Amino acid sequence: METFAIERVREYGARTAVVLGSGLHSLGGNPPHERIIPYQEIADLPRSSVKGHAGRFVLGAIGAAPVVFAQGRVHLYEGYSAREITAGVRFLARAGIKRLLLTNAAGSLNTDFSPPSWMMITDQLNLCGASPLSGGSNFVDMTDAYAPAWREQFEAAAREKHLTLHQGVYAGLRGPQYETPAEVKMLRILGADAVGMSTICEAIQARALGLEVAGLSCLTNWAAGRNWSPLAHSAVLAAGDSAAGVLQLLEAVL
Repeated sequence: METFAIERVREYGARTAVVLGSGLHSLGGNPPHERIIPYQEIADLPRSSVKGHAGRFVLGAIGAAPVVFAQGRVHLYEGYSAREITAGVRFLARAGIKRLLLTNAAGSLNTDFSPPSWMMITDQLNLCGASPLSGGSNFVDMTDAYAPAWREQFEAAAREKHLTLHQGVYAGLRGPQYETPAEVKMLRILGADAVGMSTICEAIQARALGLEVAGLSCLTNWAAGRNWSPLAHSAVLAAGDSAAGVLQLLEAVL
């Protein structure tokens, strides 16, 4: 089944894939059945148990560009290994994908980045305690983990369309609990502008495979201690849906 799925993606001709984070599934639209590849058809690719992660690839488009959407991802906090949660990235690389756009829902650490808004990831802090490359001498240069040329294109498109697009460092933690106020202070000292529970391992795996990577965080809420409201996943999903207007930015770049 996986070989058939790979051939379907290759025949579709997409060279860019977009991983959709929590609350961002609407970017994939409502595709017909023949454009859907369930994760069950991919060997070693587990399905997420988290609400807002459908668990399927969609052969879609952004503007005139064919794109593969990954609607849903699995996480370390669900009990999977770093190797398991990046199986989808390896599948996409085998299917001919050359560029990977990682999106996520994240908490804002930077008081200048008010939610809901979008942040382009310029660099990352791996605080997950895991890597998909563990188990061998798989040394990968992460100096430009997020492609500078691609970031410049997003920045230019945001200026042209008068859209607010922050730029900052994303910190990835294992979860599933949200951060304490003390941990949020620590992350700011380390230089992080946003925090979440995904993306980090996917970026590492993609770079190890030679894929060009970009990252966009939907800042859905303030991190703990930045406001007086308790954090809840339902609020993350709702804010993610309302911020899906970033589609016009993607149309300009892809």
